[in-house]
Amino acid sequence: MYFGKSIRLFLIEGVPDGRWMCELSNWTGKAYKIPRTYIKQSFDREELTNTGVYFLFGKDDDSNIDQVYIGEAENIYNRLLQHLSEKDFWNECVVFISKDNNLNKAHVKYLENRMYIIAKESGRYVLINSNIPTLASLSELDTAEMEEFIENAKLLLSAVGHKVLESATGSSVNKNISKFTIENSDLKAIGSPTSDGFVIYKSSKISKTVTNSLTKSTINKRQNLIDSGIINSDYIFTQDFLFSSPSIAAAIVVGYSINGRTAWKTTKGISLKEYEA
Repeated sequence: MYFGKSIRLFLIEGVPDGRWMCELSNWTGKAYKIPRTYIKQSFDREELTNTGVYFLFGKDDDSNIDQVYIGEAENIYNRLLQHLSEKDFWNECVVFISKDNNLNKAHVKYLENRMYIIAKESGRYVLINSNIPTLASLSELDTAEMEEFIENAKLLLSAVGHKVLESATGSSVNKNISKFTIENSDLKAIGSPTSDGFVIYKSSKISKTVTNSLTKSTINKRQNLIDSGIINSDYIFTQDFLFSSPSIAAAIVVGYSINGRTAWKTTKGISLKEYEA
């Protein structure tokens, strides 16, 4: 069972590409979405000097792959000012603080570690943290509160356009996702359509070779997955991975250009195209 949520979004400058303040009903946490160009003028938000966690979002210039840096600070505003000169990749940040300023250093160290691990497992963004954040030791009570904080932060992150903490399979609300397969003597991949595209599941095996019909961008994406270990040396997916469309997912699997809506089929032989119709 799940329940509806109420989210309040306040556009501080009154424009969509300015700063956003985000609140969730019956939660003491608060989020700010701040473009890089608005960081310096954010001294007017006194609560940004509170202790909290933050996400820096950007893209790799060459591959256009989404990147994220996750951090914590006892004074969020001062830390963001430092990152203006220290890190070039990001163009937007999302900050999480507590309205009553009850987050301490141990809390945010715990949040930083857990959010890093969840983001790593989701595989939606490339994490550019140089080290895995240290997990702080908390009491059972504080741990439960921080885990609830993470769930609420995940919801607000998704609401402002960053599903960095969402699993590749999407929301846990939909448990009845149909599974589709591409299989021959050399490969077997299983996947499902999601609200964001098409996910290939862990342990799926792909072709070892590619043909000239495969586009350069798809070849590069395939190689990036291999280089990053998402596809291992045996050409097997080591984790669930989300693609923007079933056709790109299918092409990665078979090694040549293909219509994914006809290639992916259920165990009864029904294609994705037929299933959706």
